[in-house]
Amino acid sequence: MLRNFKAVSLSHKKAPLAIRELIALDETACKQFLQMMQTYLQATDILILSTCNRTEVYYSAEEDLSAEIVKLLGVSKGIENISQYFDFFTILNQHTDAVQHLFDVSMGLEAQVVGDMQISNQVKTAYQWSADNNAAGPFLHRLMHAIFFTNKRVQQETSFRDGAASTSYATVELVEELTADMHEPKILVVGLGEIGADVCRNLAASSFAKNVTITNRTLAKAKILAEECDLKVIPLEELVPAMKEADVIISSVAMDSPFFTTEMIKRLDVLSFKFFIDLSVPRSVEAEVENIPGVLVYNIDTIQNKATAALQLRLDAIPQVKAIITESIESFNDWTKEMLVSPTIHKLKNALETIRQEEMARYMKKLNPEELKRMDDVTKSIMQKIIKLPVLQLKAACKRGEAETLIDVLNDLFDLEKQPEEIQH
Repeated sequence: MLRNFKAVSLSHKKAPLAIRELIALDETACKQFLQMMQTYLQATDILILSTCNRTEVYYSAEEDLSAEIVKLLGVSKGIENISQYFDFFTILNQHTDAVQHLFDVSMGLEAQVVGDMQISNQVKTAYQWSADNNAAGPFLHRLMHAIFFTNKRVQQETSFRDGAASTSYATVELVEELTADMHEPKILVVGLGEIGADVCRNLAASSFAKNVTITNRTLAKAKILAEECDLKVIPLEELVPAMKEADVIISSVAMDSPFFTTEMIKRLDVLSFKFFIDLSVPRSVEAEVENIPGVLVYNIDTIQNKATAALQLRLDAIPQVKAIITESIESFNDWTKEMLVSPTIHKLKNALETIRQEEMARYMKKLNPEELKRMDDVTKSIMQKIIKLPVLQLKAACKRGEAETLIDVLNDLFDLEKQPEEIQH
């Protein structure tokens, strides 16, 4: 199964959010799906990756199992007619394509925000689930460690992960800069549209998580997000007391006129600094608010300029990232090819070891312990020198893609088909 790696992918590239939400798997569902694949499908090296942007199944098998996998996803999610969504999936049945795709996804090349660092942790978690469920064989173990090593090189050698390249990430990064000298700053998020919700999710994954409060005109929506992200929630009626306590107020309110007026902010009696981050278009914080002593306002242009600059750095680094991935895949492919000839090498060593032991047995009674030890050392040394050249030639033939002919010759010369792969002592 070393050259039979495949993948089934549903991602933001082809599937709209409504479809991705329908098929997404949480942690429990991912683990259950792993077990379902092990039970019902003849697959090994199984990796299940499910995020807000993608649900992907990687596996090794002789045959294309994509249709069965999609049907099994339907069973797992309780979707009776999942075949209607089949065209939203990308099927990668070529070994090289599946390996390349997993490298690209893991590095963040396929992310909505290129270089997204969250994906590498999500891939690590998915691999841990596979290992815990005995769904990862030698091939997947080696592949994942090659990916982790590549990720480390990308981090150290390129600017691909530098800066916050999305509006929501850039917002959290700005909050970090503004509150660097504060002890446990309090963050208030007002308005939970798409961008406001994204900011909340990123804040929940940051060091601010325990000190974030959210509010929204629709309280039910705020409660759902608060439960998802483990954040505090208040009704909009309690906004003013919450604003007085907050050090940073992030506004994502959708209105035609400013929600936060100069008169409203003046009544807060700001004693030290209070930062407003306005993510709304049109602006939800009145421009004159910044004239109030101690109040500083940052609008969406500030955030997007920050994100755009970081994104350009990442885009410029893509050729370097791709070159590192290519090097890693070439090295991994060399290992894969060598693994194909590994059984032959083991059998050849075993055949020679059998001959050596048989010859040793003929002289055991004629030699004293010291002579026997010397003979054992000498014959082992001879055997290692004899086998060295065929092994080197086999590995070289692997890299040229010509190993099969040499394997056949060695099988005929030493009758290796009758030999076990493990050396007997």
